[in-house]
Amino acid sequence: MHLHDLWFVLVALPWTGYFFLEGFDFGIGVLTRVLARDDVGRRVLINTIAPVWDGNEVWVITAAGATFAAFPDWYATLFSGFYVPLLIIVLCLIARGVSFEYRAKRPGRRWRRGWELITFWTSVIIPFLWGVVFANMVRGIAIDRHKSYIGTAGDLFNGYAILGGVTLLVLFTCHGAIFATLRTDGEIRERARLLVPVVGAAALLLVLAFLLWTQAESGNGRSLGVMIVSFAALAVALLCNQLGREGWAFVFSALTVVAAFAMLFLTLYPEVMPSTLNPRWSLTVANSASGPYTLKVMSVVAAVFAPLVVLYQAWTYWVFSRRISVRHIPTGR
Repeated sequence: MHLHDLWFVLVALPWTGYFFLEGFDFGIGVLTRVLARDDVGRRVLINTIAPVWDGNEVWVITAAGATFAAFPDWYATLFSGFYVPLLIIVLCLIARGVSFEYRAKRPGRRWRRGWELITFWTSVIIPFLWGVVFANMVRGIAIDRHKSYIGTAGDLFNGYAILGGVTLLVLFTCHGAIFATLRTDGEIRERARLLVPVVGAAALLLVLAFLLWTQAESGNGRSLGVMIVSFAALAVALLCNQLGREGWAFVFSALTVVAAFAMLFLTLYPEVMPSTLNPRWSLTVANSASGPYTLKVMSVVAAVFAPLVVLYQAWTYWVFSRRISVRHIPTGR
C-alpha cells in the first residue's frame, strides 16, 4: 500500500467519525421542535449534547485539514466546486453554536424561541447539505482537465443528491432519537422510544433507496457487503429499541452511519472526485496527493496525536454519561 492509499483511509476516518458524532447531535437539534413539547423538554434535549457538541465539530476541522494536507487538489476542487453549499454549512454551524450559548442569556420567551428556531433549522439544513455534497462527490461532477469544477451551484441539486440529503437528514434524526432514549429519563425518554420506529421506518426506506442507487451506478463487491451491513444494522437498532435495549440500539445506529459512509468511500476509491466530462480528468488518490515527504511527516503526527484526541473525547463522554430528565432542570431560568 502506498502512502496516498493509506491517507485516503486516514482522511475517510475523521469524516466518518464526524458524521457518527454530529449525526445524533443534529438529530437532537431537529427533535427540539419534534419531540419536545415545552421549554423544559427542549432544555433537557439540548443538555444531552451541551457538553460535547463543540468537541464533535472538531472532527470536521480535522477532516478538512487532513484533506487539505494530504490531497490538496481534492481539497481545492471540493471546496471551490461546492463553495455555495459549504459556505451555507459553515454559516449554519456558526449560528447553531451561538444559539446554544445565547438561548439562556435572557429570560424572554421571544428571545428563547428565536434561538430555538435557529437550532432547529440549522440542524435540518446542515445534514441535508452534507448529503448533497457527498452524493455529488461520489457520483461525480463536471471537472475539466485543469481539475476545476465548471458547473453551477444549481447542478449540484440533482435527484440523486437531493435523495442523499433527505436520507442523511432522516437517518440523523433517527440516530438522535435513539441517542435521546439513551441519555434522557422519564416522559421524554418514553416519547423518544415511541418516535424511533416511525422515523426509523422512513430511514430504512431512504437508506435502502440511496445506497442501492449508489451501488447500481458505481458500486463494487466491497461496497455491496458494507451496504448490507449498514441496512441490517439499522434494522437491528430498531429491534433493540423495541426491546428496550437502548445501549445496543445506539451501537447499531452508530454502525449504520459508519457503514453507510464507509460504503461511499469504498465506492469512490481509488478516485476522490470523478469527472462526468471525461474519466481521465477525474481526481484520484494518486494524482491529487501531496508529496511522499509530506505524507510521511503527517503520518508521524497523526500516529502521536490522533489517539490522544480520541481518548480525551471518549473520557468526556464517559464523564457526562448520566441520564438527564426534567428534574435536573432548575426552574426560573
